[in-house]
Amino acid sequence: MPLVVPGVTTSSSDKTEEWSNKLVGKKLSEEASSETTFCKTELPQQTRIVQPGQMVTKDFVPERLNVHVNEDGTVSHVVHG
Repeated sequence: MPLVVPGVTTSSSDKTEEWSNKLVGKKLSEEASSETTFCKTELPQQTRIVQPGQMVTKDFVPERLNVHVNEDGTVSHVVHG
């Protein structure tokens, strides 16, 4: 029987929730991260930033992080795929 420790084993939904907690409500920037911004270089290699109204492909890539931003550049939500 495998050992199950809450918060230690991660699935893609847990990763999504983790990134959501880090990003939602912040603006992405080229500068170092702060309380109100998150540095783009700290995002995973496979990240797609989705602007409002932007067309995106429907291909599913489980490890890709899709970061959706509002008109003002604030992260509204994140999803994997």
